[in-house]
Amino acid sequence: MFDYGERQKKLYENMSQQGVDLVFLPKNSADLEYLTGSERRVPTFGNVAYTHHWVAGAFFSPDSDPLFVLPRMIGEFDSPKGIDGNAIIVNESDDGNAIFRKAANRFGNVKTIATGSRTWAESIIHLMDNFSNAKLVNAESLINPLRRIKSKEELEIMTEACKIVDHAMAAIENKTVVGVTELDLVTELNHQMKIMGSRTESFDTAVWSMGALDQRDATVRVSNQALRSGMSVLFDFGSVVNGYCSDFGRTIHLGDPGEEYQRVYDLVMAAQAAGIAAVRPGVTAAEVHNATREVIVDGGYGEWFRHRTGHCIGLDVHEFPFISEEDETPLEAGMTFTIEPSVFWPGHVGARVEDIILCEKDGGRKLNMHPTTMVVN
Repeated sequence: MFDYGERQKKLYENMSQQGVDLVFLPKNSADLEYLTGSERRVPTFGNVAYTHHWVAGAFFSPDSDPLFVLPRMIGEFDSPKGIDGNAIIVNESDDGNAIFRKAANRFGNVKTIATGSRTWAESIIHLMDNFSNAKLVNAESLINPLRRIKSKEELEIMTEACKIVDHAMAAIENKTVVGVTELDLVTELNHQMKIMGSRTESFDTAVWSMGALDQRDATVRVSNQALRSGMSVLFDFGSVVNGYCSDFGRTIHLGDPGEEYQRVYDLVMAAQAAGIAAVRPGVTAAEVHNATREVIVDGGYGEWFRHRTGHCIGLDVHEFPFISEEDETPLEAGMTFTIEPSVFWPGHVGARVEDIILCEKDGGRKLNMHPTTMVVN
């Protein structure tokens, strides 16, 4: 589906412009998947490692095809789609240091080497041992500008990921009732996403209640607590389709919502609408954040809008730039990001909404279709 050769060509152009001779990307990174199609393993809570695990990755040089160096088990079991490029396999009984050094020597005199942001520290230690005279830099500035602008094919996949969460939310709305536990709803959401084609959850699915009955905060994202009348129920979840993520949120109230909840809910929805209205090429991420936040501040709840407005999204759930006060990155047509205002006030009220927005030449457009009208069960 994707032209990985063209993506690599653009990487090499950026390397030339920034004076980078060589790039090393770890096997389980979105950058490597973006450039080669090498599928990542679904993340686990704890570390999953093999003998010589630190060697797992690929070198990129304008003068050759990508060169993978992989422990045998990663090559056999964690690369179901095969390897698009040359591969050196390191067996358990091999001298991993010697094989890695032999691979590194192929690239001659390297003055500057870039590596991915989440490369294992052990891998970096060995990189610097083998390229002791080279300057080490972050590969983010080489690859993120390529990834942040989504192609037609990428947008089709992300739209499908959004359809999955829209479907899951629609399936769960009537089941969000007094007596059901948060954990029950999480389980059902994950099931609905799976049967609709999601490879996994893009992050830990969260369902939690907030309101006047207790001091519950957004820091506790799921429990086995039964839902109670008089509380709002907040949702935060996402799917994965062909490596691309969605990230989504809504709020449902149980019982009479009361005047304050209605006021806050309307503020949060108006804040999102203001943020979307501010989106267009050339506007900075910070300006979109400010437009979103201003609505809630003017409504008197600024203290309880406690996080940034959003983040770019694609092969990773959180990508640069961030839709946040410190980020002055100008938006470009083809960027996808969340706008997710909220009010989290423990002991009083909780409400949130989250959708993925596409920046187009004439403004911002939601990829999600699920309505934001108030739901009271």
